[in-house]
Amino acid sequence: MSKLGHNKPPIPLDPKETIKKNINRRKLIVDDKISLFKGIPLPTWIELSLIDVCNRSCSFCPKSDDKVAPDTYQKMSKKLINKLHDDLKRMKFNGSIALCGYGEPLLHKEIEYIVDKLSRVADVEIVTNGDPLTHKMITKLYNANAARLLISMYDGPEQIQKFKDMIKQSGVPEEFIILRDRWYTKTENFGVKLTNRAGTIKTGNQIANDVHTVCFYPSYQFLIDWNGDVFLCPQDWQRRQTMGNMMQEEIFDIWTSKIMKKYRIDLLDGKRCNNPCKTCNAQGTLLGINHAQKWKEIYKN
Repeated sequence: MSKLGHNKPPIPLDPKETIKKNINRRKLIVDDKISLFKGIPLPTWIELSLIDVCNRSCSFCPKSDDKVAPDTYQKMSKKLINKLHDDLKRMKFNGSIALCGYGEPLLHKEIEYIVDKLSRVADVEIVTNGDPLTHKMITKLYNANAARLLISMYDGPEQIQKFKDMIKQSGVPEEFIILRDRWYTKTENFGVKLTNRAGTIKTGNQIANDVHTVCFYPSYQFLIDWNGDVFLCPQDWQRRQTMGNMMQEEIFDIWTSKIMKKYRIDLLDGKRCNNPCKTCNAQGTLLGINHAQKWKEIYKN
C-alpha cells in the first residue's frame, strides 16, 4: 500500500521501501569500517537510553504497557556522560551514538550538553517522535554538533509540512533532518522493522522465534541504560540480562568480558539459548556482517 511520501512530495511511498532505506543508511555507518583497539574490533554503534519516560504510547512499543515498561522518569547524569566520553576517547572509538533507547531523548533537560560532549568522540544522531521539537531546539541541536536528527512521524502525512516549515524556520541544512513515516496501520507493521522486543509484545505480523537464529547484535553494538547498565541490544526491553555497568567498569572491559563473549559466540553459532535471546524474533543479521566475520576469526584462533 502506497502512501504520501516525505522525501520529494508528493510521491507514493511504500513502508517497506522506507524500512529498506533506513537499513541501508545504517549499513554505511555500521559496516563501512572496523576500528581495532588492542587487536579487538570495536563497536560502531552505541545506543543510549537517556531518560526512562516517553510522552507517547505506541502499541508496537513496550512503553504502551505500564506493567512491562513503566515511566520511571530516571535520567542519565552528566557524570555518566563524561565517563562515557572519556572511555570512548581512550579506546579511540570511531562509530556512532544513537540517542533513543527506552524513552524520548528530547525530554532530557541536558540534551544540548549531552550532544555537545559526545559529539567530540562520535557522530551523534537523535531519534525523536518530534513532539518536543521547536525550530529553536533544532537550531540548538545542530549547533551542539549533532550529526543527524531523525523525526518519526506517527500521526499522518499532515505532519510532513509541519516539520518542513519548522526546519525552514530553524535555518539548518535540510540534510540534517530525516523525516520518517511511521503512521501506518498494524497490517503494515506500523511502518517499522517490527520485532517482538525479545518476547515483550505480540502486536502486528510477528514471525516465529525460530525463523532467525544467527545474530550479529553483540558483534557490533550495545545499549547503555540511564544508570550505566550495558545491555546486548535495544530488543531487551525487560532488561533481563546486563553485561555490566559502565560506572563500575571501563566500556572496553565490558565489551571484551566473559559474558559478552559467551553471548557473542552463541549467537554467531545460531544458538539463541539464553535470556533474552531465546524469546526474540529479531532478524539480527541485517547489520554487522564485517564485525561478525572478524570475531569468528578471533575465536577460531
